Amino acid sequence: MNLAYYPGCSGLGTSREYERSTRAACAALGVKLTDIPDWSCCGSTPAHALEHALSGALSARNLVGAARAGCDTVATPCPSCLSNLKTARHRMADDGFRAKVGRLLDQPAEKLADLPDVQSVLETLVTRVGLDAIRAKVRQPLAGLRVAPYYGCIMTRPADVMRFDDPENPTSMDDLLTALGAEVVPFPYKVECCGASYGVTRRDIVARLSGRLLGAARDAGAHAVVVACPLCQMNLDLRQTQVEWPGGKAVDMPVFYFTQLLGRALGVPDAELGLEQLCVDPAIAFRRAAQVVAARQAEEAAQAAKAAAKAAQAKQAAAANEGGRA
Repeated sequence: MNLAYYPGCSGLGTSREYERSTRAACAALGVKLTDIPDWSCCGSTPAHALEHALSGALSARNLVGAARAGCDTVATPCPSCLSNLKTARHRMADDGFRAKVGRLLDQPAEKLADLPDVQSVLETLVTRVGLDAIRAKVRQPLAGLRVAPYYGCIMTRPADVMRFDDPENPTSMDDLLTALGAEVVPFPYKVECCGASYGVTRRDIVARLSGRLLGAARDAGAHAVVVACPLCQMNLDLRQTQVEWPGGKAVDMPVFYFTQLLGRALGVPDAELGLEQLCVDPAIAFRRAAQVVAARQAEEAAQAAKAAAKAAQAKQAAAANEGGRA
């Protein structure tokens, strides 16, 4: 596959563990990530809040770079980058918008009419690598680990732009985690907002929204929440001491990037996955999973012992019957 990679700005800063684990997991699966030459910021939220054409130009510049490198698809781990890149490509169908962007980039408008496709890393893994191929490479199944997949509010929406998974009830991350051996718990808030960047200006909003998400995950029996978004991860993990937990505070819900659990299941050393950068100790989730496995093994052993005892009794009874006949 001619796949270009757009890491995004947060991957070099606040979400370095996402970047590290993405590269490590993709390498373990044989997926080559080639950075777009001289890539630059997509504009994130501020650009499109100010001027749509400017936002489109910032994103289109990176897509043009990918096309020049001979790539037909761009993959990015960050949903915000994904949204900007996909939206820019989507808007290029409008001649007037494309002309504005062309002037900003000093590019002929016609060159912007056929830009590379854009996918999330999650989509690339699920649709291009495939769940069966990933399942076949699992070396350390996530047995006993109960997880609540949280997609966030923009990874699959708006549906006409994103064109991947169900916009209201996505299951791609669920399916991936299941293929890794984890147990996905029912989680009704998988696409509800965590408060996003309001963590800077309105902590009360983030405290309420993120608290509702964490509380729902806890009530569903999850050992951890799994995300695909740097901002969601920050709100649910870093701010866990600030959130309004339904039923009382409890800073004990690890929040993983899905690529961290993917890498671990594939046998990638923890040191390459950035687990040490998580605020809530990830060992909490792994200990809980180990307890589940131990309890199941004990139950299986008890059932096996009961079955063996029953078989022995039946054998003795049969022998006694034979003796009586003799």
